[in-house]
Amino acid sequence: MKKVLAFDIGGTNMRLALINEKLEIEKVLIKPTVRDNPDAFMKNVCDLISEFDLKDVVAIGAGVPGVVDREKGLIIDLPNVHIGNIEFGKIITEKFGFPVFLRNDAEVACLGEAYSGAGKDYSRVFFITISTGLGGAMCVDNEFQDYITEIGHTLFMYKGKPCEFSLVSGSYITKLAELNNYKIEKAADLFDRYEAGDEEAKRVFKEWLSILQKFIRLVVDSYLPDIIVVTGGFMNQKHLFFDDLVRLNPDVLIKECEYKTQAGLIGSGTFALKEMKII
Repeated sequence: MKKVLAFDIGGTNMRLALINEKLEIEKVLIKPTVRDNPDAFMKNVCDLISEFDLKDVVAIGAGVPGVVDREKGLIIDLPNVHIGNIEFGKIITEKFGFPVFLRNDAEVACLGEAYSGAGKDYSRVFFITISTGLGGAMCVDNEFQDYITEIGHTLFMYKGKPCEFSLVSGSYITKLAELNNYKIEKAADLFDRYEAGDEEAKRVFKEWLSILQKFIRLVVDSYLPDIIVVTGGFMNQKHLFFDDLVRLNPDVLIKECEYKTQAGLIGSGTFALKEMKII
């Protein structure tokens, strides 16, 4: 059975999985992501690959949190890792002999959900991740749509000021609270206080949900998805907001990501297997 290696590289950890042509994960290893040093970053990548039995491996797929040149296999910028201009594909191919297929992490996760996850029965699948940042991607009939770029940085007017929709994400929710004269140290503070019944937290939480609702409307009106699949760290608090988000958008189907924390791995594996015409 033919297999691929699938990378899911994040700002904190990088995960590598061995995935077979049935999209079954056979093995996963995790290492901390090396920041600020491109050479050490790539050494870490190659060391991780070397820990796998490569006998049946035919390619490597990778999803990374930043900007890439897909044709050249080049990482242009990983802002949360503080590195860029890395010949990711070339270095791996020269060392191990495998073709490397590189994409943004939201894009590959979207493909995984569209191909075999929550969106498998739908044509137009939009994928949203609400975590450290706010990201999105779209697949139509299991093909990437390249016209969506950094949608979380789209501007909207809030309290008379231009703000990005990433205001709802983990990195910026403290700013949202500040704009509402409320102080929190981190995103979890807002949700914890809201759940405890704090009235001021309830007020800011309502603002947070309203902005997220506006973002969903932007997606629906701009891209006409059949289904929106949602994932990310904020889904750990889904019991506080997800039902309301679904109720506020009766004209589009919204579901939780089926693969949850494995979406990036399954997506990268699906990407490599499709590019090799195995699936």
